[in-house]
Amino acid sequence: MSSPPPTPPARLRRELGVGDAIVIGLGSMIGAGIFVALAPAAAAAGSGLLIGLVVAALVAYCNATSSARLAARHPTSGGTYVYGRERLGDFWGYQAGWMFVVGKTASGAAMALTVGVYLWPGQAHAVAAATVVAITALNYLGVQKSAWVSRLIVAFTLAVLTLVIVTSVGSGSADPGSLAIGSDIGVLGVLQAAAILFFAFAGYARIATLGEEVRNPTRAIPRAILGALGITLAVYAAVAVTAVAVLGPQTLAHESAPLVALVRTAGMAWMEPVVRVAAAVAAIGALVAMILGISRTVLAMARNGHLPRTLAAVHPRRHIPHRAEIVVGAVVAVVAAAADVRTAIGFSSFGVLLYYALANASAWTLSRSENRPPRIVPVVGFIGCIMLAAVLPIDSVIGGAAVAVVGGMAYLLRRRE
Repeated sequence: MSSPPPTPPARLRRELGVGDAIVIGLGSMIGAGIFVALAPAAAAAGSGLLIGLVVAALVAYCNATSSARLAARHPTSGGTYVYGRERLGDFWGYQAGWMFVVGKTASGAAMALTVGVYLWPGQAHAVAAATVVAITALNYLGVQKSAWVSRLIVAFTLAVLTLVIVTSVGSGSADPGSLAIGSDIGVLGVLQAAAILFFAFAGYARIATLGEEVRNPTRAIPRAILGALGITLAVYAAVAVTAVAVLGPQTLAHESAPLVALVRTAGMAWMEPVVRVAAAVAAIGALVAMILGISRTVLAMARNGHLPRTLAAVHPRRHIPHRAEIVVGAVVAVVAAAADVRTAIGFSSFGVLLYYALANASAWTLSRSENRPPRIVPVVGFIGCIMLAAVLPIDSVIGGAAVAVVGGMAYLLRRRE
């Protein structure tokens, strides 16, 4: 007797429109990144901080364009894990998924720690872990509820950032001379700043990893990715220029909460509590989208046996990968309870840059009939990702490379079995 055909994997429900996807992307990018990444970037580049922002934006644009074209061609959960398997081979897809899960776990810990640093510095790690647990519970209720919460968070964060920019410039404390390029600038420092700031741009990957839950994904996902990136770039540029003009790059480099220092220096101490709350809320918004994205990549990898297949389960009523979300939330909470914010940012940037390098390599294989981007786009994106990953702090490079090697060895061992 012939055996019955295998049961197809349970699918997620397509509930998100273009607006929902843009909001989730904005929630990932206009999150804690702008509240914490400016200081280490200024420490690396000095007065070259704004040049680093431009370099990071250029690499992010290439990555976003490549990801958008690939997502339109392969509209399913998993992002570059799926693209790599389809376009480059099983190993490279696995490696992309592995680096995304590990890198974004560190990024999630950094977001959670930002909540603690701004709200209760003395108990930052405890607050971070509790925040992750609460967000995991929210995501367990369903992706539409997560998108609704992200919409509120993005609206509040944008309103506060706009108020900070307008009042800081209007206070007369801004010094245009601070924007001048000084003798402290160096190519290595600018590239390190770009690599650090890339951490704050990388949220559009969350849109691609939700490909199985977006309506009309072939059209919606590319629009959402590029739309979210464009809005984020405009906001980041405005905030960075204001922070450098008011604080100066040297002062900015030593601030653990740079936007709080910004409003204080501008003579608006009354806004400090508002900025602290906004930073925490923005970090929570980034975490909501981040845990969604990691769990969907885990789902895709579990379906193919690259992670335990039990993690591929989809809740019969809520239509979410509930086991993957619980496991991801637990791991992020543990890391957040022990990690350091700046170390987590560097480690996350390394993993995500390798992930996008593979996305650009995958986009290179698209044919003209598959609506490939101009060839220069994946080339610049790939070279930019490898270059920025290589200039990160040495501990981030060594740690990230070790994780990549461990992932590759695990793949080979599993394949032998």
